Amino acid sequence: MSNGAGRILLDVRGLCASVAGVPILKGIDFTVRAGEVHAIMGPNGSGKSTFSKVLAGHPSYEVTGGSAVFDGVDLLALSAEERARSGFFLSFQYPVEVPGVANAQFLRLAYNTVLGGRGRDELDPLEFDDFVREKMKLLEMDPAFLDRSVNTGFSGGEKKRNEILQMALLEPKLAFLDETDSGLDIDALRIVAQGVNHLRSADNAVVLVTHYQRLLNYIVPDFVHVMDGGRLVKTGGRELALELEARGYDWIGKQAA
Repeated sequence: MSNGAGRILLDVRGLCASVAGVPILKGIDFTVRAGEVHAIMGPNGSGKSTFSKVLAGHPSYEVTGGSAVFDGVDLLALSAEERARSGFFLSFQYPVEVPGVANAQFLRLAYNTVLGGRGRDELDPLEFDDFVREKMKLLEMDPAFLDRSVNTGFSGGEKKRNEILQMALLEPKLAFLDETDSGLDIDALRIVAQGVNHLRSADNAVVLVTHYQRLLNYIVPDFVHVMDGGRLVKTGGRELALELEARGYDWIGKQAA
């Protein structure tokens, strides 16, 4: 049943985090409501990927201040597994290869784990096979990928499609897509973006971490944020991304200073 667009899914206040004792995030305020698409842009080293990994519960990062509430629950108090089960999804910029584990096996385990957490019955292998093949059509993926080891020998575009296939299966409330467009040719970008757009609804939200306007031509954001020096220094509409494409990031840094 729909809970309706507009409810706050993520409310981050004053979030600070460090890695190996080095401060990276220096006070992030960020709110996402159901039904919205946000884009986070910024130069290399500004903290974009760190922000997504901290929210996902990556163990290498230490939260040193602030709060993050996800759909009414203290996100930072949950383990990475609990965050995933509660509906937080992170698509990695560099998806890892898992030799020896069949993609079908991996996807079914992930799907059934989330289903169990939602109090629903798991799918047996035959039921899941029908289900996943239907989802693969959305991303124009060959079912032969199910028999291959997870991401092993996949091209960059194939790895990214596999990430969005996971998103399609898990139906997260909030998806952080960390540079999903990197390494994609035009055709792969279009297919991946179509998949993301198909999965959008009034009950979920998407945050795109990206360097480039080209992704935002396909997945149109409601809000564009610029990160610099571990802070969100500017927020605007989709026109801000076009301005960044034309002018770069230097003027933002000077304005923030």
